[in-house]
Amino acid sequence: MQGAVSVSPAQIPELLLGLATVRPVFLWGAPGIGKSSLVRAFAESLGLECVSLVGTQLAPEDLIGVPQLTPEGRSRFCPPEQIARDEPYCLFLDELNAASPDVQKAFYSLILDRRIGSYELPPGSIVIGAGNRATDGALARPMASALVNRMVHVHLRASAGDWLRWAAGAGIHPWVVDYLTDRPDHLWSAPPKSEEPFSTPRAWHMLSDTLHSFGPTLDDETLKVLAYGLLTPQHAIAFCGYAKIVRNAYGLESILKGDARWPHRPEDRDLLYYLADAFRGRLVKELPASKEHASGAQRQTAFRAKSLLVQLAEISVEVAQTVIADGTDGIPVLPSWFLIEAARDMPRLVEARR
Repeated sequence: MQGAVSVSPAQIPELLLGLATVRPVFLWGAPGIGKSSLVRAFAESLGLECVSLVGTQLAPEDLIGVPQLTPEGRSRFCPPEQIARDEPYCLFLDELNAASPDVQKAFYSLILDRRIGSYELPPGSIVIGAGNRATDGALARPMASALVNRMVHVHLRASAGDWLRWAAGAGIHPWVVDYLTDRPDHLWSAPPKSEEPFSTPRAWHMLSDTLHSFGPTLDDETLKVLAYGLLTPQHAIAFCGYAKIVRNAYGLESILKGDARWPHRPEDRDLLYYLADAFRGRLVKELPASKEHASGAQRQTAFRAKSLLVQLAEISVEVAQTVIADGTDGIPVLPSWFLIEAARDMPRLVEARR
């Protein structure tokens, strides 16, 4: 399911306060963006215990319970202790849309009527479901229309601003916080079609934990193992480059001022990629869309940028091309006037360096 309207994590508590207290809610969102954590935090804010049932780990009898004979010789189903509680609580149905059709069907009355068999959830209890979308490449089954119509559907999107505000008080490693402050667009990336790691808030949190675990003894090769084992490859190489800058006090400003050159050693290729990406970001930020609106300082930046592109291409044409490449949507990221000038002046600048 895709939603025309999505919300950020910061909007969830207020939405759930108005929705989940009166009707069951289903949170849709990509893997790793914090759906489960948000539900647990919301339940805690209401003083309710959060009882999680994972759809992929359930069979219908896990919900309905087992039959038991009454003194009158009749049978009744006894729901499991995990569900049948005396005090109000938050019933969290995680990965509900990944459950088998029989399990989804078993949830019908529990979701809509807050009842299963003869047991009814205590007044004040809330029911919240969550799941990934089929388009995310995650395990997800079609949800029957009868089940869809029993819940209010909310679509969650990742928000770098929300995550960074949370990270500030959650002990997230400063390298992760500082890197994502500079590159908030790297917080999340769409799940790839192939089986490889990809960046999510959860993946960055896991990277933070491993950085804390290794501490100051972490070497560059181990850092690569950690980053490439958790993040989108392009983000991993950029993060490793950033870490080298932090360790060596070697940054883009020094290159822009002419106090340092692009790193050229083969073992510094990740650093080169990171600096090139930061260089591209700086140009996008500083160069105006129209040359007529460029100030003297901006024209000087453009001239210096062309010279730096030549120097970068001498080390790696591939890396230099990433600076002037179009965006993922095929639309140029840098101003067209700068790209035209760069193509025109590049031969002259190359000749001047010979």
